Amino acid sequence: MKTKSYISLIAVVLTLFGAASADAAGLLVPQGQSSSLSIRDHKVNVVVEDGYVVTEIDQVFINGGGSDVEAVYSFPVPSHAAVAEFTYWIDGQPVTGEVLKKQAARDLYEQEKSQGRETALAEKDEYRTFDISVYPVRANSDVHIRLVYVQSATTDTGIGRYVYPLEEGGVDEERKAFWEVRDAVTGTFSFDFELKSSYPVDAVRLPEQPHAILNKIDAGHWTIDLHSMGSSPVDEEFESQVAALEAGETPAPASAASGIAKLDTDIVVYWRHAPDLPGSVDLVTHKPDASGRGTFMLTLTPGDDLPVIENGRDWVFVLDTSGSMQGKFATLANGVQQALGKLNPQDRFRIYTFSDSARELTSGFVNADTQNVTHYAQSVGNLQSSGGTNLYAGLDAGLNGLDSDRTSGIALVTDGVANVGVTEKKAFLKMMEKHDVRLFTFIMGNSANRPLLEAMTEISNGFAMETSNSDDISGQLMQATAKIRHAALHDVVLTIDGVKVADLTPERIGSLYHGEQLKVLGHYWGSDEARVELTGKVAGQDVEYRTRFMMPVHSDLNPELDRIWAYATIENLQSKMDYFGADQDTEDAITDLAIEYGLVTDFTSMVVVRDEVFAAQGIKRSNRDRVAAETVARQARAAQSPQQRRVDQNQPMYSKPRPSTGGGGSGGGAFGLPMLLGLFGLAWFRRRKEL
Repeated sequence: MKTKSYISLIAVVLTLFGAASADAAGLLVPQGQSSSLSIRDHKVNVVVEDGYVVTEIDQVFINGGGSDVEAVYSFPVPSHAAVAEFTYWIDGQPVTGEVLKKQAARDLYEQEKSQGRETALAEKDEYRTFDISVYPVRANSDVHIRLVYVQSATTDTGIGRYVYPLEEGGVDEERKAFWEVRDAVTGTFSFDFELKSSYPVDAVRLPEQPHAILNKIDAGHWTIDLHSMGSSPVDEEFESQVAALEAGETPAPASAASGIAKLDTDIVVYWRHAPDLPGSVDLVTHKPDASGRGTFMLTLTPGDDLPVIENGRDWVFVLDTSGSMQGKFATLANGVQQALGKLNPQDRFRIYTFSDSARELTSGFVNADTQNVTHYAQSVGNLQSSGGTNLYAGLDAGLNGLDSDRTSGIALVTDGVANVGVTEKKAFLKMMEKHDVRLFTFIMGNSANRPLLEAMTEISNGFAMETSNSDDISGQLMQATAKIRHAALHDVVLTIDGVKVADLTPERIGSLYHGEQLKVLGHYWGSDEARVELTGKVAGQDVEYRTRFMMPVHSDLNPELDRIWAYATIENLQSKMDYFGADQDTEDAITDLAIEYGLVTDFTSMVVVRDEVFAAQGIKRSNRDRVAAETVARQARAAQSPQQRRVDQNQPMYSKPRPSTGGGGSGGGAFGLPMLLGLFGLAWFRRRKEL
């Protein structure tokens, strides 16, 4: 037996409902220059089924001026999303893009642009945005593009969540200094969402979207229609809005009856599964060649067998007061004030802030009595945001501010965009390795440094949760609270025997927390019986779960799994390169995977040129063919009811039902409590434990 101290971190993320945002998805126009460009139509179609999501965006740009122009459209990078299709209509016909190395794609785009020929380019700006360039938008004409991306879909404590990101995070100062964003839709905005679940869904909701129309088709099949409210295009107000946009002017505020929609607010969809569903193992595969290699996605939803922990705590709040928190800071203060008010009288707390450097607001730990809570809540409310983001100094102060003899928690409020002091990602990862930590992260807002925060979380065996300004704050907070009040399954190992498997991702699982699903992707051969075993430790005690099932010999309706597997593998390779340093072999491996599976990454982009130019350049149309196969499969799935994917019915892996927020009027998760302006975030839990 030995004594082991550990620190766990939860991120406190605070958002401001109803606040106007200066940062949005939309057309980029150079500062101080007028442009006749506008967004006429923005149509979104989302389908959630079989454990993943397909998002399709159709847009039409219009040029009301007298000369040809280039359109540059930007929107935030969705969480772990892989761009699968980029199509540009040339001479009225859709042409699908192909993936090349980033510089080669840019060079081809510029070559065609210089010749005045139609071309388009989809690029990734690290973790911040996808940028879509289109040339030319002909004078007094329009262009049509389509973008499709795929990503995994998970549930947490019985709650599913999807975000269509439109609100940028305001963290790219260089871009803000050069570009203005034109985010108004002058014609049609629509958001159509379809959920197809093999498990019954009790409720679906969209915070901040009161005009959404929800339709329950059956127990696991729901649709949502969200369209811009508006009158006829000949309406005088509408015409004045369009005229202002085409003149490069800021239009007057639109009334509720106007046809204008702005791309400045995320659309967040929650769905809640019925209570008392069993813990389960679900399998989706794609194996078009019965004798060849298949791709699988295994989803484990554990039963509710992690015990509740009751411990008193010290709390260390580490608050980001840098300039990138502007617009978010009022809610930061409100959330911390609420958090202080919820501490038990026997708790203690201390508060650090950081911008260019770190400083302490308190003088050591203070008791959480009424007088101290009131005083320091007011002090937090008086803080102002300015300066750079010395995230390293803030974390370092928080770690050094813990009392090793007390059970402790650290609440870190930040978007993770470090730009002062130590900023190298590897240094943050090394700092985490020096401490026996559990890092639990709420990633705040779009364009947050998700790769950094998630990497720190992974090293520390914690968990990450993301937030949007359109989230239900109280529901997200309840999910986090449930996790930190329960023991976790640590040192998790998954083994699959009986059938040949390879290329599993994630390679390392680490820990599973209350309500958390585990998704594993990989390749398999044959159609033998798979024997699956999950092992780990709960409070130092060994636990194991087992099941077995047959792998299908043939399946051809989920080709998107290939891209999802490839992108997850690329993210794993990128994480290794961030930690161990850049090397050409890893970069080449990422590039090769991206080109083979048609993915936009840090090293590759998707370019569209005329078919004859693709032929002249010797560029294979492999992505076009992959898109065609995916389109056929999606059409076939659209005609089906939700498919049962559970494979452990004969030998259930779990004996207890899965964790759930439950139903009823008081409910939980993202459904039961009134929305609050408040607390999300990071916290670290540190306690002594006999192992």
